[in-house]
Amino acid sequence: MDVLLVLLPLAFLIFVAYRGFNVILFAPIAALLAVLLADPALVLPFFSGVFLDKMAGFIKLYFPVFLLGAVLGKLIEMAGYAKSISVAVIRLIGKDRAILAVVLVGAILSYGGVSLFVVVFAVYPFAAELFKASDIPKRLIPATIGLGAFTFTMDALPGTPQIQNIIPTTFFNTDAWAAPWLGICGSIFIFSIALFYLQWQRNLAAKRGEGYGKNHINEPEKRDEKTLPSVWIAVLPLLIVTVFNKVFTWRIPQFYGKAFDFSSVGIDAVPAIDISKLTAVWAVEGALVLGITTVLIFAFRTIKTGFTAGLNLAIGGSLLATLNTASEYGFGAVIAALPGFKVVSAAIASAFKDPLVNEAVTTTTLAGITGSGSGGLSISLALMSKTYLEQATRLGIDPEVLHRVAAMACGGMDSLPHNGALITLLAVTGLTHQQAYKDIFLLTLVKTAAVFFVIALYYLFGIV
Repeated sequence: MDVLLVLLPLAFLIFVAYRGFNVILFAPIAALLAVLLADPALVLPFFSGVFLDKMAGFIKLYFPVFLLGAVLGKLIEMAGYAKSISVAVIRLIGKDRAILAVVLVGAILSYGGVSLFVVVFAVYPFAAELFKASDIPKRLIPATIGLGAFTFTMDALPGTPQIQNIIPTTFFNTDAWAAPWLGICGSIFIFSIALFYLQWQRNLAAKRGEGYGKNHINEPEKRDEKTLPSVWIAVLPLLIVTVFNKVFTWRIPQFYGKAFDFSSVGIDAVPAIDISKLTAVWAVEGALVLGITTVLIFAFRTIKTGFTAGLNLAIGGSLLATLNTASEYGFGAVIAALPGFKVVSAAIASAFKDPLVNEAVTTTTLAGITGSGSGGLSISLALMSKTYLEQATRLGIDPEVLHRVAAMACGGMDSLPHNGALITLLAVTGLTHQQAYKDIFLLTLVKTAAVFFVIALYYLFGIV
């Protein structure tokens, strides 16, 4: 019965998400439904003391990253930089390689610090035009965009400023560049297998005579390429984010030391903060600020007309993305506090004694339960990071390996039907779960397999 109380709200949340309802409302409903069935008297304490507390904690720590990423992405879109990069990649690769072109454009933008939600809006118009010109089924667009933006550049490639790669730093005292060789090997694994699958699906569709299709909704307007900025200027903000993310990661601890004591500036009411747990977050935020500043310097004349409206849209989008993830984080925290979850955790612990395998299974399971990679990752590490560190120290495992395994695992089973980014992706492309989810789920399987591939590489060859 206890385990059923964990599975029932998850099934309910997947169902309502599949039907298109917003998880900001239904995540707390699903979580409190489980509490209601367990003990009605605990509903209000769990709502305020667990759900809202964890939700607020997530927003406090990570909202600036969501906000700055959304602003940078919107400015890059308004300046024409996203279009310029897309056109340059297409010209270099050719329209006959439409799937590869879309994947690379998404990868460039997401690795450059653009919010994953914003990448969807920026890449979709080009993907739709390319797929239509090449007569590739539109149902493959979500999986193609997802491969470029939601997989290896989200959490596998070292240095990526996406939130999934930043969260482990606050638990393991690592930085965004942790376990670089494992991350690169995992990225190659994901990229090559998923790209092969998408090309295979394209070929199968061509043999069946299936083309782009007709009567689609949310079809983008034709773009104008005559006034696009130089691609070298377009990639400059992304390069600055990547480079200064590394620079700030190195310089912040040197400047502040291990901790900052507010009493040193005459403020006794605020406790000291651990700089090592905030270094990566601050580094990404600083790098994103410089990226935004770069766009404003080079393209303010272009974006000034719609600057206010664009900025407001970006802020609204970041709030929606943050609240989606934070609400799912709160949902996961409630589920994790129930007796049924302890049964599930104990079963995982007994079945998987190895800390890396245990971490991977626990993290991807929680990501699946919450429908959020960052939410599942935060819950998993909040519950188990100290245990993993102790086991890793005893076995001589570098904390950087724990970081990379956890980051990659959170992007495995997170993409179940109730995932917020997935729902956004389908809404933007004008497709339904029934039309496009099968191919997206393949990415889920490849991402999950990649985690265990990386663990095997580490144990076989000691690669970090």
